[in-house]
Amino acid sequence: MRKALVWLVLVLALGAMVVLVAGSGWLVYHQVTGGLEPAKRPTALPSPLVRPVLPVSAKEDLVHRLVGLYVRLRSGDLNQPAGDGPEVTFQVQLGETVEGVASRLAQEGLVRDPELFRLYMRYGGLDRGLEAGGHALSPSMTVVQIAERLQRAQASEVMVTIPEGWRMEQVATLLDQQSVLPGQQFLNLVREERSDYAFLGDRPAGATLEGYLFPDTYRLPVDAHAADLVDRMLRNFDSQVTPQMRQDAAARGWSLFQVIVLASIVEREGVLRSELPLIASVYCNRLAQDMKLDADPTVQYALGFQSDTGKWWKSPLRLEEYAQVDSAYNTYLHPGLPPGPICNPGLAAISAVIYPAPSDYLYFVRNDVADDGSHIFARTFEEHQGNMRLYQK
Repeated sequence: MRKALVWLVLVLALGAMVVLVAGSGWLVYHQVTGGLEPAKRPTALPSPLVRPVLPVSAKEDLVHRLVGLYVRLRSGDLNQPAGDGPEVTFQVQLGETVEGVASRLAQEGLVRDPELFRLYMRYGGLDRGLEAGGHALSPSMTVVQIAERLQRAQASEVMVTIPEGWRMEQVATLLDQQSVLPGQQFLNLVREERSDYAFLGDRPAGATLEGYLFPDTYRLPVDAHAADLVDRMLRNFDSQVTPQMRQDAAARGWSLFQVIVLASIVEREGVLRSELPLIASVYCNRLAQDMKLDADPTVQYALGFQSDTGKWWKSPLRLEEYAQVDSAYNTYLHPGLPPGPICNPGLAAISAVIYPAPSDYLYFVRNDVADDGSHIFARTFEEHQGNMRLYQK
């Protein structure tokens, strides 16, 4: 009788345990599956969260649901910053895993719980979107914000293209417009006297760097200063204008400064690269005969910024402006070269002055009939007048 009673108690206890386990399993299942479909955004999770990655097997499905449940239960921690502090640049290395990133984030005080960060990234599929490079992060950001930020690396460089024939003020405006660096900072530097490059040595006292700011495409750090760009432009000039070119200019009796001054005029006059040596020859011939250069771009440079058009180079010029613009740069009034370069010429214009085409031309006029940027050249003033009637509108 007593033995039968013991067996009865054991059976009842076993039944109670089965009910308890089944009930617990049902409760856990209900909590895990309630509203947490893998392809949907969990409503209890903080936004933004990318759509969770779909599991591909029953086992992965179970793990995925459990991770989702855990992340949901920790939603308060996901929205809690690690602390206060300044923004820092956090570098994600190429091929680095989310585990390594999570560990380093915790070491740098950017997240409190690296495991929570890792699971959040995993559940949302953000671990697959980690982008190598620099990321601006701070301890005041939440896990959600940091996870999103790590999907887009900051650009480590900025690229700027300086066109040939621009004066330094135009370059400064471009730097401002493209948010490369402060344009005024650039202008302040290029207006300073400096002689730290040998090729700057023959400039007159008080000369700016106009003419030597070599036009090209430059890649700069995002936090570059004006000195970074100016030094790159000067080094580029030094490498492009070779020692042989400087020797050949000197053999013709030209200083490098004189070459750059005339090249800046040739750059502004020429449109077709193929014509630059011929245009240079016209000015060289006029200088050799003590004729004034009569170069329109020098008048445009003297006129400066045109507030009505928002441009630096006035076009067209009025006939009276050739005589009325009182400036040392006006080559219709003053013989010889102007006091300094009027823009920053490219290598083709500089080469054209050092190696002008052989010619006895003294005049040229824009070919409006062809309207292709070409010019018509003449040896005499009478021929030039005829060309003006034939080729200018």
